[in-house]
Amino acid sequence: MTDYANLDKLKQKLDSFRPLPAEVVNNLHEDLVLRWTYHSNAIEGNTLTLKETKVALEGITVGGKTMREHFEAINHREAIYFVEDLVKKNETLSEWQIKSIHQLILKNIDDNNAGIYRKINVLISGAEHIPPDALHVESEMQGFISWYQTQGLLLHPVERAARVHSDFVKIHPFTDGNGRTARLLMNLELIKAGFPPVVLPVEKRLDYYEALDTAHTKGDYQPFLSLIIAVVEAGFNPYWHALGIKNDEV
Repeated sequence: MTDYANLDKLKQKLDSFRPLPAEVVNNLHEDLVLRWTYHSNAIEGNTLTLKETKVALEGITVGGKTMREHFEAINHREAIYFVEDLVKKNETLSEWQIKSIHQLILKNIDDNNAGIYRKINVLISGAEHIPPDALHVESEMQGFISWYQTQGLLLHPVERAARVHSDFVKIHPFTDGNGRTARLLMNLELIKAGFPPVVLPVEKRLDYYEALDTAHTKGDYQPFLSLIIAVVEAGFNPYWHALGIKNDEV
């Protein structure tokens, strides 16, 4: 049984400072959007560096990089903004939301498949887990939403966010862009519950893939949950820094 007491304590501490000053919020948001976009894309093989991602988001073309890589950066930022709008609307997770996020991820990259469930069978490179047959994607996604609206809502928000991520990737409902969409969905859940959104660092890519594969092939979610708990804890650090709070004061 995973203990979420420490995460709840950190959230309580942060809540005691809310509402945060507008300039703090804006500064943290700008930093978050950049890091989240860079790391999420880098995990999927985008070669833009953090600084190049910043330049691309400012609308400047980076020499020697593909248009696809530029679009991946711009699209990801739009998808983050969309997720933040969904939080404000406070609607329950739906297939329409998932398809809309995915549509933004693949905009101008693969418009024919953007927001559309795959019609082909796929393999996840390097993974033991084989996603379900394309014929079953529709029913698997309906089952996923049904699980979310029943058992999912009984879980601690951090566990729910982690399960939304892992169970979505297990289905792999789109031909491309599943990882980015999963991380956006996980953060959608975290933000809705009042937790800071997390950035899964590209440096942890191998641990991340192995933990997902363990969850998918053995039904053992513990390694993945432990990884997510660690990144959720790290997600509080920029707030403590901005508020001038030392870690030993938390």
